[in-house]
Amino acid sequence: MTETLDIQITKAATSKIGTVDMKNPVFGLNYSDHMFIADYEDGEWKNARIIPYGDLAISPANATLHYGISIFEGLKAHRSAANDILIFRPQANAQRLAKSAIRMCMPPVPEELFMDAVTELVRLDSQWVPSVEGSSLYIRPFQFATDPYIGVRAAKQFSFMVITGPVGSYYNEPVKVKIEKHFTRAVAGGVGAAKTAGNYAASLYPAKMAQEKGYHQLVWTDGVEHKYIEESGTMNIMFVIDGKLITPMLNDSILPGITRDSALTLARSWGLTVEERKVSVDEVIAAAKNGSLQEAFGIGTAATISHIRVIGYEDVDYELPDISKGVVSNRIKQALTDIKYGKTADPFGWIYKV
Repeated sequence: MTETLDIQITKAATSKIGTVDMKNPVFGLNYSDHMFIADYEDGEWKNARIIPYGDLAISPANATLHYGISIFEGLKAHRSAANDILIFRPQANAQRLAKSAIRMCMPPVPEELFMDAVTELVRLDSQWVPSVEGSSLYIRPFQFATDPYIGVRAAKQFSFMVITGPVGSYYNEPVKVKIEKHFTRAVAGGVGAAKTAGNYAASLYPAKMAQEKGYHQLVWTDGVEHKYIEESGTMNIMFVIDGKLITPMLNDSILPGITRDSALTLARSWGLTVEERKVSVDEVIAAAKNGSLQEAFGIGTAATISHIRVIGYEDVDYELPDISKGVVSNRIKQALTDIKYGKTADPFGWIYKV
């Protein structure tokens, strides 16, 4: 397999950046001028290229359309005060994409190819990295089968692509969540630890039902007994109970979040008590009732930290303390923000400068 490919670049004739409000970009709505594509055929990656952003032509028999053979990542580039473009932990995304590929019976994208694709695309579209703090350039690498074949088998042909777009805040205010006791996001032995498209599609209906009841997102529980908390919506979840930072331990039904790992690393470096373990619904509700639940928050690339203000369970809503009192979550959010924008030292080597 060839890990180093020359990337052929075809530039867009004109830029569409003038049509976008770069001071207040909307998440997931606008995309930059170019995209990266590489093909996997005959056992190797080839034809690496950057071309103007545009629609794809695919066969109606495309295996991904029928069997969901698709994985993806999400990461961000930020513009520092010194006008440097900084990407947060891209190597970790490359490694996670490769693990997802193995689980989904796909050829892993070599880390060097992943890094070259992201670097060259962001460099070419550098004007799309917003200068307003709180905004960033969202980077979406993804891989999918391209076989024009209707039949359940491991695919043989794939595309690896990267697109980017300017984004603002994902969640602008604290959220109201509902603990889910019936529907399941993932189960042991399944694909919950892979960042694969079907996991997100399966979450949409129960999330819609929760939203119709006034909640922003669900808190997912284990798929066997629905006794243990696993994730929150599209994020990992953390709690501060009696001063301890507690989060569900990783298993094969929980996505190993990069922001999650970063937060735990920071917390431990500060000397905080950190517990990665099973977290029962009963424990969280009891803590909410007796006042020892000081903070609850979702954590992920899109939102970084999404404070939870209400937890709903069995038709009862439990109010959490005001987010201004969220000492741990606010400290983590500020520390990650400062590192991402180059405002402070990067002791863990997380920043990649384009």
